[in-house]
Amino acid sequence: MTPDELDRANPAGAIADAAKRCSNWGRWGQDDVLGTLNFLDEGKRREGAALIRRGVSFSLAQRFDTNGPQNGWRRRTNPVHTMLSSGLDAEFGPPEFPHGMGGADDVVFMPLQASTQWDGLGHIFDHGMAYNGRRASAVVTSEGDQLTGIETVADRIAGRGVLLDVGRAIGTNGELPDGFAITAEHLEATIAAQGESSRVGRGDLLLVRTGQMARTRRDGWGDYAGGPAPGLSFTTADWLHTREIAGIATDTWGFEVRPNEFDRAFQPLHQVAIPHMGLFIGEIWDLDALAADCAADGIYDFFLTAAPIPVTGAVGAPVNPIAIK
Repeated sequence: MTPDELDRANPAGAIADAAKRCSNWGRWGQDDVLGTLNFLDEGKRREGAALIRRGVSFSLAQRFDTNGPQNGWRRRTNPVHTMLSSGLDAEFGPPEFPHGMGGADDVVFMPLQASTQWDGLGHIFDHGMAYNGRRASAVVTSEGDQLTGIETVADRIAGRGVLLDVGRAIGTNGELPDGFAITAEHLEATIAAQGESSRVGRGDLLLVRTGQMARTRRDGWGDYAGGPAPGLSFTTADWLHTREIAGIATDTWGFEVRPNEFDRAFQPLHQVAIPHMGLFIGEIWDLDALAADCAADGIYDFFLTAAPIPVTGAVGAPVNPIAIK
């Protein structure tokens, strides 16, 4: 199916049909809290580690500071970093510790999805239901995610990473325009263009570069957070499901194309991918330096470690992903 074949006036039907086709409910038992990370086993981690050839590493994180992408959308703000004690205190204030020893401490206030982050399985519901057929109210309460909090995967997200640089493969000057819907055909065309090292399969951590982050460096953040963006088409749900990937991350704020492909719909691919597939989604990842290196040496797979900060009960969390080639 292509985006043109979608019935824009029937998002409810399309979401329900895709949810049924792509459901992983019960696949790993009624008590499962890992979703697609069940595909990322010890063998996949060994496979990923064996991909370290040169030892060069790339941080895929945006900076966590007040110059970030957030503009108040969904009450999200950029991180606020405050010093609790500083060198000024040590030099000009009363002694803090004996024998002239001083120190600095700081604090950060931030929404957990303000910058480079993972969406957890408690982040999105479908008609009041959470991943694995659980009632949303039984999963996420006022005290946080009681079952699938991001801490449950703190030791899981490390293995074979694969970059599909769709922006470079089919875009103009390495970028896709806002509103560009990336289809399964575009993903397959990118794999064909990049070669064998970009094959995508069971347990892989897939990174999709659109080039939107590069555009923000040139033009500023603008309405990056919550605004129009290139991204995955709703029609890729089946492709993502059948490939049995462990997780996917993009250089955009919301993973899927914006505006969405249906009338009166908001993030319909999220509505299938998280509560039904149990797919972990990363957003606001900086893939540009890694992409340039992959284009230079023609190798698009690497060891990727991307453990979220294990905030107990969180439905998403910051991460500093490291790709090592």
